[in-house]
Amino acid sequence: MRLFIAEKPSLGRALVDVLPKPHKKSDGFITAGNGDVVTWCIGHLLEQAEPEAYNPDYKKWAVEHLPIVPNEWKLVVKSKTRKQFTVVKTLIKKADTLVNMGDPDRVGQILIDEVINHCGVSKAKKTQVLRCLISDLNPAAVKKALNNLRKNTDFIPLATSALARARADWLYGINMTRLCTLQGRQSGYSGVLSIGRVQTPVLGLIVHRDLEIANFVSKPFYEVICTLLTSKGEVYQAKWRPSKACEPYMDEDNRVLSKALALNVISKVQNKAGKVVNVTQAKKATPPPLPYSLSALQIDAAKRFGMSAQSVLDTCQQLYERHKLITYPRSDCRYLPKEHLNDVKQVASAIGKSCSALSNAANNANLSLKSKAWNDSKVSAHHAIIPTSKSTDLSRLSPAENNIYELVARQYLIQFYPPFEYVDKQIDTEVSGGLFISKQKDVVSQGWKALFPSKQKSQGESEFSAVSLPNVSKGDEAHCQQADLIEKQTTPPNYFTDATLLSAMTGIARYVTDASIKKVLRDTDGLGTEATRAGIIELLFKRQFLTRKGKDIRATDVGTQLICSLPERMTIPDMTAHWESQLEAISQKELKYAQFMNPITNNLDLLINEVKSVTFSGLKGKGTPYKPKGSFKPKAKRSRKLKN
Repeated sequence: MRLFIAEKPSLGRALVDVLPKPHKKSDGFITAGNGDVVTWCIGHLLEQAEPEAYNPDYKKWAVEHLPIVPNEWKLVVKSKTRKQFTVVKTLIKKADTLVNMGDPDRVGQILIDEVINHCGVSKAKKTQVLRCLISDLNPAAVKKALNNLRKNTDFIPLATSALARARADWLYGINMTRLCTLQGRQSGYSGVLSIGRVQTPVLGLIVHRDLEIANFVSKPFYEVICTLLTSKGEVYQAKWRPSKACEPYMDEDNRVLSKALALNVISKVQNKAGKVVNVTQAKKATPPPLPYSLSALQIDAAKRFGMSAQSVLDTCQQLYERHKLITYPRSDCRYLPKEHLNDVKQVASAIGKSCSALSNAANNANLSLKSKAWNDSKVSAHHAIIPTSKSTDLSRLSPAENNIYELVARQYLIQFYPPFEYVDKQIDTEVSGGLFISKQKDVVSQGWKALFPSKQKSQGESEFSAVSLPNVSKGDEAHCQQADLIEKQTTPPNYFTDATLLSAMTGIARYVTDASIKKVLRDTDGLGTEATRAGIIELLFKRQFLTRKGKDIRATDVGTQLICSLPERMTIPDMTAHWESQLEAISQKELKYAQFMNPITNNLDLLINEVKSVTFSGLKGKGTPYKPKGSFKPKAKRSRKLKN
């Protein structure tokens, strides 16, 4: 008997639909006509054991128990899904061949693997387990996945990475939450001070931004604009570019803070002769942006429709599981396998039939074009989010589902449109030793940008102005008719929004302060994963550490006091960003499990001693009351929300 173990019932049903009939439905599994059996988990059937499973004394939270570090890790069956676990376990023992049908990501991999391991499967049987990767629930795609089963052992690094993540999160979350909560209680705070290796630095990003805005003092800065006259009587304007000698009078953003310096420049160039020292003109092309990963989609949906990260994820799950209109959504990849080129006609046709707003775009797409999105070397367990070949009447969808489908479909179609082309022109003029720059951008061809709504297009094309520069050559004379002083004010940074917070989480390197850590991070290294970022943000709202004011996300007083009281290294993203980088290295077989876990375990003592000296006096009298003995516990591991 061949047993397919799906991550959730909807995935199991999608597989059953392509297996031979008759189908015999039983409690918790379905048997196909060829003898194959399909069963399913309901998200996580197992979870990390609570501390009291290792020692009954740990049920009461006490500083003297810390750090709690299991010698042998334990998983326990979740009480709510015990019945289904029993069904799966019975079938595993009967099966000749097991097939892991978890979602195509780290969590999906470990979720099934941990069930197989917990059921005491022999080593020989485990080596024969197969892996079925399904990212599109439509029958044709499921059949293709069924015909391309791989060895489950190929995914051991992915599972090891997920295992390391879960255990590291448990160690950090359990120990730090207990310690901070106990310290908070001593300071008069009533409630749980939840700490997490991702959630706390994310809260830190917001608190530090809020404080930067609150403490911001606006300063004036100065620009000099010259109006220049050519020998042919043509007029153009140019902006002064300060030289290196001016750096002592400038801020870190290269803005001149000295009014006297700017006035001195004006006095030197006013009504003086100048010369064109350089002219550049180049035709440039911008290729279409890649198809969406989940984070990229969440960022765009937040900008366009004001949707939260969680609402985008929930909408995607509906489009994937219920409507089967998009591929697997919890993807961190923006590339596609080349074999998908075989499906482009069907997918484009489905978009044209389903989405009236994109029907012309679908009909006019040049499907013979091949963008850089198709790259097998960039695709691992899953690929970018794209539409499926299924068409439907979009009036059946909710407004949110319509919006997200249209975003995904448009991002796919632009792969079959030519680049956006423009001419970039610059004139460098020298007057009395000062350098003045003039720039002009002219659109040559809209290319893929023609598919975007005019409002959205104009927001990204402000630099393509109506400025028209004269035709001059290097060495031509230019007379400075007028030099004007422009005084501006520095402005504070903006509060985080859903879009900018997600952008910060996915490209965390720019917020890391430690140069040695920053050096090993890639531009795409982030805090959390595609599947967890939305939940982390929502959890911070649930803990009442964050609040919304319009589109702005701000820290509450409790969130601010928590971050301001903790040691800095717990509140900045350096440590967590480095962890994420190492976890990715484990999945790529570039780092071993012990090399990641041992330093974390060894550093717990140091961190605990540091936090023991922390007081949360700013939180006195705040929080909701709780019973002090064992009745409150952090979320050690977040289960997936299931929508079937």
